[in-house]
Amino acid sequence: MSEPTPSPTRLEMTSSDYARARRLLMRRDPVLADIVRRVGACGLATDQREDPFRALVEAIVWQQLSTKAAATIFNRFLGLFEGRFPAPAELECISDTALRGVGFSRQKTGYLRDLSRRVLEERLHLDRLDALDDEAVVRELVQVKGIGRWSAEMFLMFRLHRPDVLPVDDLGIVKAIQKAYGLRKPPTPERIRKIGEAWRPYRSVASWYLWASIDNVPAQ
Repeated sequence: MSEPTPSPTRLEMTSSDYARARRLLMRRDPVLADIVRRVGACGLATDQREDPFRALVEAIVWQQLSTKAAATIFNRFLGLFEGRFPAPAELECISDTALRGVGFSRQKTGYLRDLSRRVLEERLHLDRLDALDDEAVVRELVQVKGIGRWSAEMFLMFRLHRPDVLPVDDLGIVKAIQKAYGLRKPPTPERIRKIGEAWRPYRSVASWYLWASIDNVPAQ
């Protein structure tokens, strides 16, 4: 009997969906099955749904930084607001000098400004993203300065718990597939998509296991 696919009217994964995904992936792909057995339960199933504004701010903070450096800057950032995470209006009231003082570059300061202003001016409706399909969410988010397709895909996977996202340009995914499948060269996006056809409709779960296989799950 084939595994049922997620309902088209329910886009978010549930705990039972993650269990179903493991069974399907193990049955369809022997290579991935070995990884699933070795790693155990999928960590996506226990991730909490973070506030979308905070998730996007963190995506900007963590870009091109080590986990330790980004965490230090983020904690200093929270210190500007007495240790709590700010609303968009509160972020807008903080000066560029203060943001630069906690470690943000001029470029990232501009990214934070663009994000908060889009939310405040209602050009970006974060509360409506849940109702959009994956590509529509990506189109909305990449309009924000500093949010590219990769960041939007991470938002889909870790914030919205969408089941079928395959970040073909992620270096961790490339490295994990090359290692797991014994490829002589790093796989191209086209090769990754071809390999990933067996993982539908749970390519997000497969991606998490690939990251876990090389201890490289993105910080979220």
